[in-house]
Order: sequence, then C-alpha cells, then structure tokens
Amino acid sequence: MKDSTSTIIAGTYGYLAPEYAYSNKATTKCDVYSFGVVLMELIAGKKPVDADFGEYKNIVYWVTTKLDTKEGVMEVIDKNLLGSFKDEMIQVLRIAMCCTCKNPSQRPAMNEVVQLLIQTDPCLTDPYKFSTKTREASNVTENQSEEVES
Repeated sequence: MKDSTSTIIAGTYGYLAPEYAYSNKATTKCDVYSFGVVLMELIAGKKPVDADFGEYKNIVYWVTTKLDTKEGVMEVIDKNLLGSFKDEMIQVLRIAMCCTCKNPSQRPAMNEVVQLLIQTDPCLTDPYKFSTKTREASNVTENQSEEVES
C-alpha cells in the first residue's frame, strides 16, 4: 500500500482568508475575514464570487478596486440601500475592509468589529427617539385605517 497525503481545505471559496490556503490553520482572524466578506455581500448585494469580478477574482478584490473614487464607492453599495442610511453603509464598508486586510495581524478582533458596528447603528444613537418615531408612525397608520373604515 502506498502512503498518500491529501490536503483538504474546509470552507467555501470566496470566504476563506488568504493565509488559510497555505497554512490550513483556522484562526479567529480567519473568522474575521469571512465575516468581512459577509458584510461586503450585504452592502454590495453580490455573491462572494461572481463572473462580473473577473476570472479568479472575488468580492474583496472587486470592492478594493472600486474604493479609489467616490463614484466607485457608490457603485459598490447596493442601490436598494442608498436611501437614508448611505453614510452608515459607507461606515460598514470600511469595517468590512478592515476585516479583510491581507495581513491577519491588521484585522480587528471580532469584539472590536461588533463595537464598530454598534457605533454605526443610527437607531442606537437615541433609542427613545427611534421608538417614539416608530410609535408615531404606527399611530398615523392606525388613524388612517380608522378614517378609511368610517
């Protein structure tokens, strides 16, 4: 019987951190990279690997090439998200870029990522104000419904 060595990479192409391909060692920084890819997917409305990016290219490469200009940044953000939260989407895109740094030591820890995301949430700046607006909006809807029924 012949000895054989096989290398199995566990993970989905497009989400794997670059260093995982040559080390086969999963680390928390690999997880942060994958999370950054997920953030990019959400912001861009694109899959991590897409023919539009070019052969052997992924969403991280595509986003990186677009960030040179303001127009490019706007091209990255899914048009469905460009409403009233444009600034927040740009902040989340910056977080995603930090998460997908090529050098793992430059990626933030996941608890830092969470804190950065919390800071970008426009609803948390004044939770009472948001809940008041929500109540006011529901009251308007209820009043309109009552008028229609009358």
